Amino acid sequence: MTAAPGYAPRRTLPLRVEIVRQFKRRRTIVAFGLLLALPWILVIAFQFGPQGPGNGQGLRISDLATESGLNFAAFALSASASFLLVVAVALFCGDTVASEASWSSLRYLLAAPVPRDRLLRQKLVVALGYSAAAVICLPLMALLAGTLAFGWDDIQVPGTGETIPALDVLPRFGIVIGYALVSQLVVAALAFLISTVTDSPLGAVGGAVGLWIVCTILQAVEALGVLREFLPTFWNNAWIDALAPELDWSGMAKGASVSITYAAILIAIAFRRFRVKDVVS
Repeated sequence: MTAAPGYAPRRTLPLRVEIVRQFKRRRTIVAFGLLLALPWILVIAFQFGPQGPGNGQGLRISDLATESGLNFAAFALSASASFLLVVAVALFCGDTVASEASWSSLRYLLAAPVPRDRLLRQKLVVALGYSAAAVICLPLMALLAGTLAFGWDDIQVPGTGETIPALDVLPRFGIVIGYALVSQLVVAALAFLISTVTDSPLGAVGGAVGLWIVCTILQAVEALGVLREFLPTFWNNAWIDALAPELDWSGMAKGASVSITYAAILIAIAFRRFRVKDVVS
């Protein structure tokens, strides 16, 4: 059997079509709305809430949040990276295939015909793109909100209270955001894998978030010893080393290697399972 005249697999389901389809989803607008609003909510909380030690006397990242816009952005990322960003990434990557199955439109996409590998690749690329945008927009909005509320000043290092010039920290802030992106790859890959084996978008999102929470709990079990270092959540806050007086790459290198390894394995499993999946919805 030959393909229809003019049929070219590489032209099916263009990225721009998938980008527009996902952008028009209500959950996309709501997710970005919450992420962009959170920094301003935190600013209001700090402005009208009880005052902390002040004057840089506290050494926790939350105590230093009002010292400068950069300190506030670091706090906002720290407060959101362990859950809110996890939910956002799981939402974009876990909903992408499962939602098509729940709407009974997945089989029609494959009958278009869109090759299975191309379908997954296009959806994964778009989902990762929206996930990256979510992870990037929050600290950038926090930097803007913090600068307007608390001023542009040198950053004070959590734990030591040392001061680093703001202009010297800006390149490091890019490293912080980059590492935050890499650390969320495991969530993205896990949600994407579950999305290919279930017809429930909520199940895919909830499954990924639930497993992440389990890893967070196991991380607190000191009896596991060095085994905890193989948990994807163990190195989640290693980006703080980028804000130290002496930039330390060791923790971020280990965290990135763990995250990328797990993500590659999970995505490979997703493609392998979907190639042989009996799509009936």
